[in-house]
Amino acid sequence: MILVRDVLRLKFGKAKEAKALAKVGTRIAKKVGYPAHRQLMDLTGRYCTLVLESTHESVAAWESGMADTQAAGDHCRGYKTKNRGPHHPARARRRHVG
Repeated sequence: MILVRDVLRLKFGKAKEAKALAKVGTRIAKKVGYPAHRQLMDLTGRYCTLVLESTHESVAAWESGMADTQAAGDHCRGYKTKNRGPHHPARARRRHVG
């Protein structure tokens, strides 16, 4: 069993937008069978942080789930455009797998 943690340091004033985008991503992931994950938000300190945690059976299972989610059909077209480039609410992103 592994824990995958995606840590997003958000731009100032973008916490609400990031939370809404994460909810849309969660709905897309559920449609393709990706396991549910937890959303944790830290609004204190110098930076707002959004953490998405999910558990998987193995690294191979996580990678195949990521591939299925990214290959999802038309229902995620709007999400993909908002989730890239300068309009994304995150300033920095990192992933911890362990």
